[in-house]
Amino acid sequence: MRKITSGIRADIRWVILTGMQFFFSKLKRFIRWLIVGAILFFLIGVLREHWQQVAAIRIDKTGWLFLTISLMVTMLAQTWAGWVWSWMLQDFKQPRNSLWIINVYLKTNIAKYLPGNVWHYYGRVKKLRDSGVPTSTATLSVLIEPILQAAAAVLMIIVGRQISGSILDQTSIWSWQFLGAIAVLMLLHPWVLNPILQMLGKFEKQPKGAENFDPLSWKIDNYPVKPLVGSLGFLSLRGIGFCLILLAFTNYNLSQLPMLLSAFSIAWVTSLIVPGAPGGIGVFEATAIALLAQPFSTAVVFSTAALYRLISIVAETLAVGMVWLEEKREKYKKANT
Repeated sequence: MRKITSGIRADIRWVILTGMQFFFSKLKRFIRWLIVGAILFFLIGVLREHWQQVAAIRIDKTGWLFLTISLMVTMLAQTWAGWVWSWMLQDFKQPRNSLWIINVYLKTNIAKYLPGNVWHYYGRVKKLRDSGVPTSTATLSVLIEPILQAAAAVLMIIVGRQISGSILDQTSIWSWQFLGAIAVLMLLHPWVLNPILQMLGKFEKQPKGAENFDPLSWKIDNYPVKPLVGSLGFLSLRGIGFCLILLAFTNYNLSQLPMLLSAFSIAWVTSLIVPGAPGGIGVFEATAIALLAQPFSTAVVFSTAALYRLISIVAETLAVGMVWLEEKREKYKKANT
């Protein structure tokens, strides 16, 4: 009788847990589509209200030059991000050829626009694992990258706000920014990362032929200052690319640059953390319009955000094409030697 009762209780628990998982998965999907719908509704409303001003915008020869430079800067930013990722692997004592890491980063980056917004991470983990990097270390190195970039964005927001004083002047929001920066920076401390790395290492299977395999000894010795500074460089390059696109539509003073970079960082980090469309499409644009429509015209900011997205996709596609051509050239060279 007791066995029957315990079996019924186990079945009830299983039904409850399965039902909760189903409910939360549906709720998560509903919230995601709700956010996407709200963003699309906002952007369509802005375009409908300002479509005449948007259609009237023209780009002169100087503007096309700025757009071309923005494309080059954006490609440089993506390449730089791949290099920063190789620094993180060095901190995890899993160094790999920097050029190979950059190529993997560029080839997988375009996958972030696929539904789910996780396939670029999956591709990077798989490539590292195939190269001999333990799965736990590969996963952690991939997951830390957006945290580093988010920390860099928060630092740029605080510095830009401190210099310009024109965005988010409320004391309460300033306090939340400061606390957020401390929280994000603490996530990168070895005190936090090493226990996670060792915990994941317990589930790591020993590779065939591996000697001195001790997952519990995996750790980083120092705070990842170099990758954090590198992430600041990446976000600065992306911000400069955005500012160059804006310069193609309208002139602004150099003194406005800190404010623009701060606004860009807010829009960028929002698109990173808000569960919306793949690649943050729509989230970045809506946030940029909300922040910059006052100092600039809505039509100009809308056009800038739209072109920023287009240039980003073109830059990432060109990067993949360049890596593919280089790999084909190397294969052809080896085949004929």
